Amino acid sequence: MDQKLQGYIDKLNKLNFKDMYEGDFFLTWEKTDDEIEAVFTVADALRYMRETNISTKVFESGLGISLFRDNSTRTRFSFASACNLLGLEVQDLDEGKSQIAHGETVRETANMISFMADVIGIRDDLFIGKGNAYMHSVVDAVTEGHRDGVLEQKPTLVNLQCDIDHPTQCMADMLHIINTFGGVQNLKGKKVAMTWAYSPSYGKPLSVPQGVIGLMTRFGMDVVLAHPEGYEVMPEVEEVARANAAKTGGSFTKTNNMAEAFKDADIVYPKSWAPFAAMEKRTELYAQGDQEGIKALEKELLAQNAEHKDWSCTEELMETTRDGRALYLHCLPADITGVSCEEGEVDASVFDRYRDPLYKEASYKPYIIAAMIFLAKQKDPAGTLAKLYARAAERHVQ
Repeated sequence: MDQKLQGYIDKLNKLNFKDMYEGDFFLTWEKTDDEIEAVFTVADALRYMRETNISTKVFESGLGISLFRDNSTRTRFSFASACNLLGLEVQDLDEGKSQIAHGETVRETANMISFMADVIGIRDDLFIGKGNAYMHSVVDAVTEGHRDGVLEQKPTLVNLQCDIDHPTQCMADMLHIINTFGGVQNLKGKKVAMTWAYSPSYGKPLSVPQGVIGLMTRFGMDVVLAHPEGYEVMPEVEEVARANAAKTGGSFTKTNNMAEAFKDADIVYPKSWAPFAAMEKRTELYAQGDQEGIKALEKELLAQNAEHKDWSCTEELMETTRDGRALYLHCLPADITGVSCEEGEVDASVFDRYRDPLYKEASYKPYIIAAMIFLAKQKDPAGTLAKLYARAAERHVQ
């Protein structure tokens, strides 16, 4: 047995994650510490196996169904890559080409697409109170279909971003941090600045900042949430962050000062998002079909954003971080000043300096998604990894 792969297997054998089998992945804070660590461990193992040309194909057939209700590049291709890595083909559900417009219910759609599906990945982040609830309704429908003998198996659901959390992104961010700093044991006391940053657009989801504070507070780090007044996130997610920090010996604090958040930070994550209250109002307006109200809200929010153009990740701010060398994170695409927009979230020189680490950060997402699927579909994940190694099938025959 390869020594490094054996190390991953040994780590898995010490963790309790049995409840992930045949389960789903909605929010990171619904998972135990062992379950989170299991995802990271399997993700690293799968990456290592691919890099050493070992096939990780555990399915000979089957579908991964994707449904994106919002635009996507990285997550869409990460989901497809993850499914392919495990041997699944991907079929995207285009709601515009389905029977949903003709009144097909969630219950019916979920079952019709799942006859040979092993996983369903959904991005539904546009409306407060809708996305996560929709995902649960899909799971309820396929669970019922499996119980009643309609479906041969219950496909597992992976949250590819909802109105509350973006677990695949934030766990990819976290695995990037863990590997950058040389392990979880080196993270305690590190300062993380999750800060709002100016964008010339409005309506960006809250799920990334919420996902960050909901996950990174679990590692004993000092997490600071910074934003101008009026750009609050969901209060219940802040409570999750406080509880995590109290449990792990870290801290969770808030500030309306970006410079304060950046000072001596080890990790910075400047990212625009829309105010929680505004997103609630936006959801109500769409439900009412109030197009004029939506236009007025958009104009109001763009004007509100424009009052905070000084909230940008500049070279000057980066110099105030720990030794002037904080790890810069972003889920991408970033609003880059002078490149993608006139004024934005980050200086072009800062972004360019961190371009390679940013792309590395994004590269963890396919493996995180694959690990979530793997743990839900393999009764003995450690044993399966050993079998894959013993099988010695090459991913790429050269």
